[in-house]
Amino acid sequence: MDHVGIVLISHSIKVVEGIKDIISQVVDNVPIELAGGTDDNEIGTSVDKILSAIDRAYSEKGVILLFDLGSAMMNAEMAIEMSEHRKIKIAEDIPLLEGAYIAAVESGMGKEMEQILKYLKDSF
Repeated sequence: MDHVGIVLISHSIKVVEGIKDIISQVVDNVPIELAGGTDDNEIGTSVDKILSAIDRAYSEKGVILLFDLGSAMMNAEMAIEMSEHRKIKIAEDIPLLEGAYIAAVESGMGKEMEQILKYLKDSF
């Protein structure tokens, strides 16, 4: 069964690695990919890293992007425009850690992307 993929976007690779560690304690059947830091592994975000993470996490059910700070959202939007995939949504105004955890659990239960996004919106 395909699951909705999740991409965690942060200005710090350490942040998204830690979040993935937490999630992997309860969910192991959902593709979760990381886009943390710049191409030089400095603080910031990278459109190329986001695009690559989308490609790795993508399934027929789509992929949800969660991010930490405003400029990460801007790069996520650019990555969506550049991606060959069409079923990509950004979870806006959702806290990265809590949102990623909930999204992963919901995806692991087989929920569709729109159901997961609605649940996230209703939760926060």
